[in-house]
Amino acid sequence: MRKLFSVTLLLLALTAYSQGPHEQNRPVTITGTVLDEETQEPLEYATLVLQSVNDPSKVTGGITDATGKFEVEADRGNYNLSVEYISYKSYKVPNYYLSEDTDLGVIRLSMDVAQLAEVEVVGERTTVELRLDKKVYNVGSDLTVKGGSVTDVLGNVPSVSVDVEGNISLRGNESVRILINGKPSALSGLSPEALQQLPSDAIERVEVITNPSARYDAEGTAGILNIILKQSKTAGLNGSVNVYAGHPENYGGAVSLNLRRDNFNIFTNTTYRYRNGPGNALFNQENFDSNGNTLSFQDEIRDYQRQDKSFNTNIGFELFLDESSSITNSFVFGKSNGDNTVNVDFFNFDADRTPTIERNRFTVEDQFREEVKYSLNYQKKFDKDGHELTFDYQFSKGTNDEASLIEEVILGENIDLDTERTINDETQVSQLVQMDYVLPFGKDNQSQFEIGYRGTFSNNNTDFDFGIQQLDGSFPSDPNFSNELNYKEYINAAYTQLGTKIDKFSILAGLRVEASDIGIELVNTNEITNKDYVNWFPSVFLGYEFSETEQITLSYSKRLRRPWSRFINPFPSRSSNTNLFQGNPDLDPTFTDAYDLGYLKRWDKMSFTTSGYYNRSTGVFQFVSRETGDFVSIDNPDDPNNPIIVPVQVRSPINLATEERYGMEFTTTYTPFRNWRLSWNLNAFQRDLKGDYTYVNSNNETIVQNFDANDFSWFTRFSAKLPLPGKIDFQTNFFYMGPSKDAQSTRDGMLSSDLALSKDILKDKGSISLNVSDIFNTRKRTSTTRTENVLTYSEFQWRERQITLSFQYRFNQPQTQKSRDRRPGTNGGGEEMDFEG
Repeated sequence: MRKLFSVTLLLLALTAYSQGPHEQNRPVTITGTVLDEETQEPLEYATLVLQSVNDPSKVTGGITDATGKFEVEADRGNYNLSVEYISYKSYKVPNYYLSEDTDLGVIRLSMDVAQLAEVEVVGERTTVELRLDKKVYNVGSDLTVKGGSVTDVLGNVPSVSVDVEGNISLRGNESVRILINGKPSALSGLSPEALQQLPSDAIERVEVITNPSARYDAEGTAGILNIILKQSKTAGLNGSVNVYAGHPENYGGAVSLNLRRDNFNIFTNTTYRYRNGPGNALFNQENFDSNGNTLSFQDEIRDYQRQDKSFNTNIGFELFLDESSSITNSFVFGKSNGDNTVNVDFFNFDADRTPTIERNRFTVEDQFREEVKYSLNYQKKFDKDGHELTFDYQFSKGTNDEASLIEEVILGENIDLDTERTINDETQVSQLVQMDYVLPFGKDNQSQFEIGYRGTFSNNNTDFDFGIQQLDGSFPSDPNFSNELNYKEYINAAYTQLGTKIDKFSILAGLRVEASDIGIELVNTNEITNKDYVNWFPSVFLGYEFSETEQITLSYSKRLRRPWSRFINPFPSRSSNTNLFQGNPDLDPTFTDAYDLGYLKRWDKMSFTTSGYYNRSTGVFQFVSRETGDFVSIDNPDDPNNPIIVPVQVRSPINLATEERYGMEFTTTYTPFRNWRLSWNLNAFQRDLKGDYTYVNSNNETIVQNFDANDFSWFTRFSAKLPLPGKIDFQTNFFYMGPSKDAQSTRDGMLSSDLALSKDILKDKGSISLNVSDIFNTRKRTSTTRTENVLTYSEFQWRERQITLSFQYRFNQPQTQKSRDRRPGTNGGGEEMDFEG
């Protein structure tokens, strides 16, 4: 027996020796398979994470292959083990001791829809999430906006409409605050065209905040559109390449790269675009005397050719200081060069519509835009889930320089009129400082306290010079039209809000205070205006969940609308010398009380949301067309003693009226089969406007014009996406804007439609798409405007029909769309109620 015991000890010693230091240091292998719990299909690109218990900063792991299998080597030790997959509940095993090669077997993950707001959406579907104070529209792979810009994306979002000039409206109201990644951008403050520098491929989702809480800027009486840019959360190097070309001449490319490691993340999106955008306009003008008798007619036909080359890049570096804090630095640079021409033909007639004279006015414009932006973000997460502190700093500078040369000739007589030159240089420099602190408390963290500060400091300079060419070729500055505008806007804001959820009932109440310091200086004429005011903005949100598939929300907030650069720029456009647009630097903010009642209901294959809203606004900006009292006098070769006289009209914004706006919107999504989606949105609203405007007309008469108007309008959008034979995806969108009117103008309805085809190739890593924007070439605004002595019918088409062919290649990206199509209970609709400010 003693001999047997001795032999046993010897064998154990030999075994221990054979597993000496060299064996103990050998990595072990951990394997397993990850499946979808519902469909039992493999999940490719699921992530195995091994975090050392003794040293939490030490993290290793790997991802699954196309069959859902993983095989990872790791040192022996104790690990917090987890298997993670986007929009699925994680599989976790704490303090797992890994001492030898281990097979975890089959791991089945189930969907966790509540996490969708926190992860990157790269799916095929455009989904919507309903939260207490906002709706989130995940852009997905919207085929109809391939090769487009941010305005093309917004034009397909329910409740949002984009007019022919690129102006963005929410529920028919243009007072919309545009944010990019939750922060203001110099691009969003210069002009609608400047926003088009941002390509559609860079956008992950759009948050539609129709009634923002105290956390957000009070800016935007219609609400806020927050554009979230893509940033991958997948381990390793991944990205995509996209190239496209189209007609009218339109081509470009985009590269998106992301490198994620244990303690850092580097990401970049870089795009180049060239676009030649033809457009057109028509103005038929009838002029009257003081007795209402016709004096003359003028037909004005415009042809636009816009050539634009743009480059945009976003580079960011995120450093994970530890498992609870991170610092992100990002840099954005974008620029574009435009060579634009406006060719205007004028046809003048007498009172009997007998032709009197024809002339041509030709404008060549060079345009340069540039934005530079640096952002710093620090985030600290505390032990309690949701308990966090964030700090942000942002510096941005945007420029928009335009130089135009305008020539005019009388046709048939070859008589050259004065050559004009305009130079408009605009610069905006902005800084932002922001701090937000969130503290959950109470049972199951059902309550939440927030406090924060935001300071935005913007300086806008516009230098406008107008001159007429002299015999020596020079363009001396005309002091009657030239000036320099300095516009300063400093806003310090603080907020606090408190929310809680009791059983099925949610409440969120907050208060925001904003101190505004506005400075306006016209340098050449030494006109200085300062405006200082402090305003309080309360907000209250109530929510009740009847069930997991049925919810209702009620909210109130106070908002304001500040004028942006296009509205305050006092220097007139001169493509036409008889129909001008001119800003007003003395505009005051518009204040609005906004009320909203929302309802959501989901069925197995269909979802339905509706909202009723009421807004009451004071000091509303109204665009008023008026006669300046000036005339364009044109020598008539056939009758030198009677020159052609045309009154000059100018369109400007003023604080004119009190407005009441109320309406209803309906959105429904139906998914009868897998990979099918039918969506319909309807928004109908009544707008009651009250106000008077006094001006001097072309006969030197003081006119008091009543601008009271009652206008009912509506718009609707239908979208269908479905598979065709040959694994081809098909999508089409239809949009109709109903007719509308105010005290001066009546606008006709407008119908437009888009379609797209797409097919995955190269083992689903690539896709090729063809889209047609404005199939029937009908996206144009037509209206009739009447002032005291002028009646004008106008048509305007900013961009004609566009056809684009694009190719995209993706590498090392998680392909979650198939799983997301199978999401239980939503069938791709994705609407969820979430308690968040």
